[in-house]
Amino acid sequence: MNFSRFAAAASVCFCCCWASLVRAQQPVSVAVDDLSKVGVAAERLPRISDVVRRRIQDREIAGAVTLVSRHGKVVHYEAQGVLDVENGRPMTPDALFHMASTTKPVTAVAVVMLVEEGKVRLTDPVSRFIPEFKDKKVAVERDGRVELVAPKREVQVLDLLTHTSGLLSGGLGQKQFPADSTFPRKGDTLADYVNRIAPAPLDFEPGTKWSYSPFGGIDTLARIVEIASGESFDAFLRRRLFEPLGMNDTFFHTPADKESRLASFHSRKGKELKKGDYSFGFVEPYTSGAAGLISTAADFHRFGLMLANGGELDGKRILSPRGVAVLSANHVGDKFPGNLGRPEGMGFGFAMEVVVDPIRAATFRSAGSYGWDGAFGTQIWVDPSQGIVAVFMIQGSNARQMQNDFGTAVMQAVAELDRPR
Repeated sequence: MNFSRFAAAASVCFCCCWASLVRAQQPVSVAVDDLSKVGVAAERLPRISDVVRRRIQDREIAGAVTLVSRHGKVVHYEAQGVLDVENGRPMTPDALFHMASTTKPVTAVAVVMLVEEGKVRLTDPVSRFIPEFKDKKVAVERDGRVELVAPKREVQVLDLLTHTSGLLSGGLGQKQFPADSTFPRKGDTLADYVNRIAPAPLDFEPGTKWSYSPFGGIDTLARIVEIASGESFDAFLRRRLFEPLGMNDTFFHTPADKESRLASFHSRKGKELKKGDYSFGFVEPYTSGAAGLISTAADFHRFGLMLANGGELDGKRILSPRGVAVLSANHVGDKFPGNLGRPEGMGFGFAMEVVVDPIRAATFRSAGSYGWDGAFGTQIWVDPSQGIVAVFMIQGSNARQMQNDFGTAVMQAVAELDRPR
């Protein structure tokens, strides 16, 4: 297969004249003449496309969907490349992607919704909802031996939201726990998995460090949502978040009639790009709040718009403005930099990183910008000071530099900076 020929043929810029070809919730781009009204330079927007096109030409990725809005107006929406290098099916704007850890901010929003209703407190011990967490231990090394001791305090909801719990974060405590128990098993529900990991020793004293808990911490939050709301996690999200926001293409498991829209995972093998398998997958009935969602750029853009609008979209209020502010604040001081390759100048909120100092972080994104990404390359971020929501969707590996280049390309297209409020 001539990959370059397919990639070039499949590059599609989605603009307003295409609106009738896609479902109602697909965003419509503003006309070129209107870009200046939202402070965007039309002649600079193609640099966003260039970031993706170069990676396709270099066979780093098969394809991508990118979507950017400013002040609620879509200024860039594009599908490039292919869904699958083996059959050359073109990438489409409504392609479905495994979101992996880009799922986590959705779970954080669900928790904050319940905090605002008084059903959950940030300082609640996890044992309030899951009694098995009451007598957890912390693994410490003394005189060359590992001892399990009582923590100074219990793990709190806030610790799980900020990855400061020490629960299954790859440290000394996790090493004392059976490895085959740290990941959901076939047939598990959230209750099954969380009850199984409840006895796991903590890697450190709660609140004292930042260390990423890929699955255990956030899936425990998803279980708390179930207990506090009285609904399954899937039902809660669908009724309280996805349906109100019009996120009609967001699921935990791909419906059979939508599988043809699912982008395949690809990785570089020598000089070629090869289709591969996802490094993890969840089967029904498991609904992972840490990494389980499948969605589209358009749906996650609506999620981002809700956050950028202070918790409301199209007359449907999900969170209060204060709730969004708390969600997106830096809760960990200087504990986050150095983790997961993140530089100085970065902080961490609820399941999302936060730009604290753009100069120290060497980023074009503004102070206060926040978002998160997934293992397969998906990313969403919101720049509240500049009214920007940006979504980057690929299915590959080693995406960090590509995501940074995307962010720079987005911000360099801003022709007029809004003054801080």
